[in-house]
This record gives sequence, C-alpha cells and structure tokens, in this order.
Amino acid sequence: MSGKPELKGRAARLARLLPPAGGRGQAARAPFVLLVVVLLGGGLIGLLVLNSAMSEGSFQLDDLKQKTKELTDEEQALQRDIDAYSAPRALQRRARELGMVPGGDPAFLAPDGTVKGSPGPAPAAATPLVLAPEALTAPPATAPPTTAATPTSTTTPAPTPTPGR
Repeated sequence: MSGKPELKGRAARLARLLPPAGGRGQAARAPFVLLVVVLLGGGLIGLLVLNSAMSEGSFQLDDLKQKTKELTDEEQALQRDIDAYSAPRALQRRARELGMVPGGDPAFLAPDGTVKGSPGPAPAAATPLVLAPEALTAPPATAPPTTAATPTSTTTPAPTPTPGR
C-alpha cells in the first residue's frame, strides 16, 4: 500500500484532470517566470521611451509658444507703424514733403458731356519740389540760401501710435 489515499467518485475524476506531481511542475514554472520578467522589463522600457518622447514634445511646445509670442509682438509693432503712417496728419505731412497740394472742389463730367461744378487748376505750391529717393536720405551738398519771400515749411512731429492695437 502506498502513502497516497484512494479517491472515489467525483474527486477521482478531478484528480485525473490534473497532471501527476513530479519534476514537471518546476520545469513549467521557469518559462512563466521568464515571461513575466520580460513583460515587466518591456513595459518599463516602453514607459521610459514614452516619457522621453513626451518631455521632448513639451520642450518643442515651449519653443513654439515663445516663437509665437515673438511673432505676435512683431506683428503688433508693424500694425502700430502702419496705423501711424496711415493717420491723416502723417499722410498730409508726407504729401506736402512730396510737393503735393490739396485739390479744390471737384468737377464731374455727366454722361451727356456737360460739366458739373467749376473745374480749376490746383493752387500752386510755394516751392513745388519733387525729389529723388536718394536726395531724401542724403544730406544736400550745399544749402541754398533762404530768402524772406520763400516760406519755410514747418514739420509736424509724427503722431505717436496708440498702444494695444
């Protein structure tokens, strides 16, 4: 008689489904432990790679936000310059510098050929002056003498652009 108890009925059927005890239990455990260790190691390495990629993306996002801020500031400065140059006083000053004069009352030509209004030449400027772009930037070689008959033009300072536009 061996030291194993005899099983009957339902317990015997369940016992036959299980593998017999022996050296096989130790051999079957080693691949399972190896698989669990490989899965855990792979998971940790995957998390490390994912964390590094997210950190790199965060640095790129910070750089792009800084670049966006710089470009927005530049855009606002350019918009202020445009607003300053398109202000009515600045346009009037620049037109006078170019020798332009204000026009008089307009006259219109009707479809039947009649003229509505009274046309006339624009008033002559005291000193009609059209300069080449080089002359505007370079100082004159000799300054012409000014006489009392020639009115001197007064320059108005450029308008200060309003912040926040």
